[in-house]
Amino acid sequence: MIELGKYQKLTVVKQTDFGVYLSQAKNSDERVLLPVKQVPENTKPGDELKVFIYRDSDDRLIATTNTPKLTLGETGVLKVNDVTKIGAFLDWGLERDLFLPFREQTEKVKPGKEYLVALYIDKSKRLAATMKVYKYLKIAGDYEKDDEVEGIIYEINENIGAFVAIDNEYHGLIPAREMHESLHAGDKIKGRVTEVREDGKLNISIHEKAYIRMAADGEKILKVIEEYDGVLPYNDKASPEIIYRDFQMSKAAFKRAVGGLFKERKIDITDTGIKIIK
Repeated sequence: MIELGKYQKLTVVKQTDFGVYLSQAKNSDERVLLPVKQVPENTKPGDELKVFIYRDSDDRLIATTNTPKLTLGETGVLKVNDVTKIGAFLDWGLERDLFLPFREQTEKVKPGKEYLVALYIDKSKRLAATMKVYKYLKIAGDYEKDDEVEGIIYEINENIGAFVAIDNEYHGLIPAREMHESLHAGDKIKGRVTEVREDGKLNISIHEKAYIRMAADGEKILKVIEEYDGVLPYNDKASPEIIYRDFQMSKAAFKRAVGGLFKERKIDITDTGIKIIK
């Protein structure tokens, strides 16, 4: 059986001016065309070729000796070539771009940006891409707590967090409590493992450990206060929105850093503001 979306070794059973026909067996009625520009030099009937099977613009099965960036059931990071009224089209290394329907997008994609997708067969028996890759990812292998990791965000749930594919293939999550900045599908992140859960999935922080982060946050706060001529016109009771506007950090992180600066006698906190101690 010739299988869509997979590599197969097929035998050349007929040569024509426009290519060669391939089949699993010499007498089989199931054949697929390998276009002439794809046919290796000196190919003849009886030769076995490794090809990838997809569909051409007329929805006919077609073979190629080119290498796609992902095969059926695999995940990969692909660039958006175009967005149209019916969906997006992705560069996956073949002549015909891969279709990403709107219903399979976890957020609206942008031309030129890369996203993690999986290759599947839709209800019309065509190959298509989906950003809903959760079921295609694997349980973490040899990762341990505090390991540094890289990944790509594929979906955001404001109540749960940012779903991340670690190394593009393993389950990861940046919990909502860790999301102190604007994150989107397609964003590539670096972080560390904070927990290897019982189910093998990873919780990830994109922030440094608390004591390192607190010191960095403290330096940032001092720099901003200096820009206010040494006096910040509000204290640690300011609203989270104002704090994020000025410091791009959560109110909890701001209070921790301010507390640390106060203990070190670098600042003084009053009802009306925060002042650097000279």
